[in-house]
Amino acid sequence: MRYEYPLLFITKEGVSMDKDNNLGINVLSLFDGSSCGQVALERSGIKVNRYFASEVDPWAEKITLKNYPDTECVGDVNFVSGIQLPNIDLILAGSPCQGFSFAGKQLAFDDPRSALFFEFLRVLDECRRYNPNVKFLLENVRMKQEYQDIISKYLGVEPVAINSSLVSAQNRYRLYWANWDITQPDDKGVVLKDILVEGYGDSVADQGTTVKQTNVDKAACLLARDYKGFGNQAMTGVRTCELREYDKDEECHHIGTALDINGHDILKRVYSDTGKSPTLNTMSGGNREPKVLTGVRFKNAQVDKGTYRPLLPLEMERLQTLPDDYTDGVSNTQRKKMLGNGWTVDVIVHILKQGGFV
Repeated sequence: MRYEYPLLFITKEGVSMDKDNNLGINVLSLFDGSSCGQVALERSGIKVNRYFASEVDPWAEKITLKNYPDTECVGDVNFVSGIQLPNIDLILAGSPCQGFSFAGKQLAFDDPRSALFFEFLRVLDECRRYNPNVKFLLENVRMKQEYQDIISKYLGVEPVAINSSLVSAQNRYRLYWANWDITQPDDKGVVLKDILVEGYGDSVADQGTTVKQTNVDKAACLLARDYKGFGNQAMTGVRTCELREYDKDEECHHIGTALDINGHDILKRVYSDTGKSPTLNTMSGGNREPKVLTGVRFKNAQVDKGTYRPLLPLEMERLQTLPDDYTDGVSNTQRKKMLGNGWTVDVIVHILKQGGFV
């Protein structure tokens, strides 16, 4: 639903005369993506009156409206006016991280995407004119201390670093700035095997079984049969990787190296289901999905080898603790992009429950 900005009547106290403001809180989500924030609010038991979503990606907005048709879409953050919105009780934001990420060029606020942080500040200031007690939650990646300090200075609060691995099978460190106290969530002990589609390799061989190399093609066909019904979410078969020893003290058990992928070593990493997945990213370009070892082992020239497959979008949703098939309805490329850009819902649930909304 597209929101049309009204001419609001403002009282002398500066509070919007929204007649529905007793039905729950009004939420403004900037850089809303596919509305992981709404999932978290619902899961937290927080009653929402109106939810305004600022997002420019039409595919993410499509998923938002599929799951939450009453969402009021307000478009590009550059044109969002906190003055023209009803009284806002909570602002959620995950401003673009490319300029801060250690994986990027470290342009920080010189990157026009990360400079959108200042649009968040502008909207926050506008909302504070009519509700000085408006609460906010801002998420971003780990970054250089100097960039973190700049954000903290503007917001007047220090961030709390939380790894999604405490509530999910994904290793995902993020910083959270909020104007209420945040603690660490309890460790649920979830690993990859807890979120994989059941039977993902069982029909090939028992996990860890060694087979002859001549049986690999047969195994690939069997595993492809397991994937029937997933459409283009999965490969038509399995691929080969060279096995290696992994450090069991690491969260992600890097157990193999793909033999059929060119490029950076990080693209070739295959993980055991006994550990965590690496951090989901937007996965633009080939072979960027996390890869998991399947049940086949074989020897070739005394080299231990095995088979692997990429994670399915459904499994990536589970890494972000979203409902199954939440992002279904767009291409897998778009699903993976929005999942990489999204929030780990159960981390946000943990934070929101400490915000005094219920």
